[in-house]
Amino acid sequence: MKRVIALMLLSMFSVAMLSGCNTVAGAGKDVQKAGETVEGAAKGN
Repeated sequence: MKRVIALMLLSMFSVAMLSGCNTVAGAGKDVQKAGETVEGAAKGN
């Protein structure tokens, strides 16, 4: 029974980590896009 609980906790932790990575990757892309916009505005002036 302990083994089943341990496997369930491990799988839930793995899913949380994978979804967290996707969220961070998405946030990184957003920040990069904002930086490109600022850079473009700076070059235009």
